[in-house]
Amino acid sequence: MFTDRTDAGRRLAARLGDMGLESPIIYALPRGGVPVAVEVARELRAPLDLLIVRKIGAPGYPEVAMGAVVDGDDPQLILNDDVFAASGSDAEGLERARQAELTEIERRRSRYLGDRRPLDPAGRTVVVIDDGVATGATAKAALASLERMRAGHTVLAVPVAPAETLSEMRTVADDVVVLETPLDFWAIGQFYRDFHQLTDAETVRLLERAWAAD
Repeated sequence: MFTDRTDAGRRLAARLGDMGLESPIIYALPRGGVPVAVEVARELRAPLDLLIVRKIGAPGYPEVAMGAVVDGDDPQLILNDDVFAASGSDAEGLERARQAELTEIERRRSRYLGDRRPLDPAGRTVVVIDDGVATGATAKAALASLERMRAGHTVLAVPVAPAETLSEMRTVADDVVVLETPLDFWAIGQFYRDFHQLTDAETVRLLERAWAAD
């Protein structure tokens, strides 16, 4: 469906541009959401910031999300209760995993943002962008964090997601924008010709170019 994340971002920007959003802040979920969000921020002439969210994988199955944790003064933990119950993990294991991901969040924040101060979403329209949604754990954590920071209107915008996840996403975001909802969905990467894992260096370059153009 998409050549790469930049292509997806341009298509998503065109859809969002038709919504008439009032002075939005664009929040990228790194790393994969950054190339998508850069295109949206450019097209909407909107400020770009990051929400760093880390998935907490099930023991032995790291690709299966028990939940996710998001950075901030009061880090938000969103738990996928069904997956956690079936995972064989316990409260101590969950806390160890949460602390490990918080450490990685802090490393990424320092690497990607340096001394750049975060934007204040209070009372603002905020658009959360990733390269796709599978279980929704990451997006839910991001939206919960923005709600705690008193964002005025929340929009989740992604190129692709399964329909069954979207129904749940619509309960945690004011608006949900998705370009494609394929029936046969097993991984986000199947809908991209180029879905390589971005490096820290690529992510920083994209962000620096975007902020230099502000």
